[in-house]
Amino acid sequence: MRKKSDLPTKTCLTCGLPFAWRKKWERDWDNVKYCSDRCRANAKSGAKGG
Repeated sequence: MRKKSDLPTKTCLTCGLPFAWRKKWERDWDNVKYCSDRCRANAKSGAKGG
């Protein structure tokens, strides 16, 4: 078992907050840009901020 602090992280393009790797993103980690569905929807609507 790995500690959460040992997992890779990225910064969300919409809200700018860091987020850590999740098991469900295992096969698609290189293409993950947003920390949540809410941020992804806000990015598509052109809104900025979290």
